[in-house]
Amino acid sequence: MSIEHHDLVHELPEYREQIHTLKMNDAHFAKLFDEYHDVTKKVERMETEAEPVATRTEEELKVKRLHLKDQLYAMLRATA
Repeated sequence: MSIEHHDLVHELPEYREQIHTLKMNDAHFAKLFDEYHDVTKKVERMETEAEPVATRTEEELKVKRLHLKDQLYAMLRATA
């Protein structure tokens, strides 16, 4: 099974520079960014079954990741 990687720079390559700038200068963005990547790593481990869990748990984490991505995207758009 091929796992799709959802790191933020891969998901939003047009914002690469802004992601870096906000990570360095905005503590709230940096916190959300780190949380997004932690959740993404957990989901990827679940998808590869390296860390088996109930489907509901995996889906809840995917929803959390989506909400974090939405928040990060809104912050990126506000600085564009």
